[in-house]
Amino acid sequence: MNAMVTMGHGGLDQMVFHTDWPRPEPGTGEVLVKVGACGLNNTDVNTRSGWYSKAVTDRTTGDAFDTVEGQDDPSWGGAPIAFPRIQGADACGRIVAVGKGVDPGRIGERVITDNWLRDAQDPNDKNKTGYFGSERDGGFAQYTTLPERNALTVRSDFTDAELATFSCSYSTALGMLTRAGVGAHDSVLVPGASGGVGGALVQLARIRGARVIAMASEPKHEDVARLGPDRILPRAPDDLRAALGDERITVVADVVGGPYWPNLIDILERGGRYTCSGAIAGPIVDFDLRTFYLNDLTFTGSTVIDLSVMPELIGLIESGDLSPALAATYPLKDLHTAQTAFIEKTHTGNIVVLP
Repeated sequence: MNAMVTMGHGGLDQMVFHTDWPRPEPGTGEVLVKVGACGLNNTDVNTRSGWYSKAVTDRTTGDAFDTVEGQDDPSWGGAPIAFPRIQGADACGRIVAVGKGVDPGRIGERVITDNWLRDAQDPNDKNKTGYFGSERDGGFAQYTTLPERNALTVRSDFTDAELATFSCSYSTALGMLTRAGVGAHDSVLVPGASGGVGGALVQLARIRGARVIAMASEPKHEDVARLGPDRILPRAPDDLRAALGDERITVVADVVGGPYWPNLIDILERGGRYTCSGAIAGPIVDFDLRTFYLNDLTFTGSTVIDLSVMPELIGLIESGDLSPALAATYPLKDLHTAQTAFIEKTHTGNIVVLP
């Protein structure tokens, strides 16, 4: 089969396109999926480049980080992953074969991926989790296998490319909002609203009844407006409090981080919440503990999503409450070009490759 195979941590040259890679076979409890499309996400870039290593303090660039040499924590979970590895978490396709113990009636089902690989006997234990495309091969190929519980049937008129925008970005966003308890009483500030997770946060927070203020570079405001925020601000106003005016922000939902981060914390209302699942502008920030404790703030990190998130997401897709934000598609063989465009962040929404 065709497959883009990551050979190790490093630059784009570590991703090598093969036309004769062995097609996997489903094991016990697994399904074989013919991939129709696979979305790009920051986890793929960060894992490949070694950005998750504690030795790295820079923003996500997609370039190789020499400082990870000899480190034992360059993957999302803090432990080495095995290479070669087929990355790609956001797969959409159809089940074409099943392994032992799986109902053959599932053959033909159209599915998207629940990317969290959990212990079947203890699915709530976050220490026993892996990620599709990291701890096992993912969707940057014509075929992929995964546990049948991670292949979620979806009934939708969306194209494969459109459905491939949901698994990572929207589950990440919904996991953040769930962890922060966002509801109709909240006003949510979303930095980086033009990105895949940022755009998902805008849509999902609105569905929960919250007031949503998006932040994005001004050339992207027209695209972001289609997602339905109540207001759109520039990407990084010099005086954020003045730009907000009378807005009272109870939640900041952030995947950006970086040097602008203290401004986001300073405008939170007393008793407000900050929830985070990324740091594309940089992981190291200036943190004034006085702002944190004197304003009774709550911080929540969000990586391993709650078990309720994916069923809720499937329901929202099937009901038509969500709109995919598909920025561009590329052939799988052009993944280098696609990932370069993804890293440059000149697009709005999600980029997808087609095998």
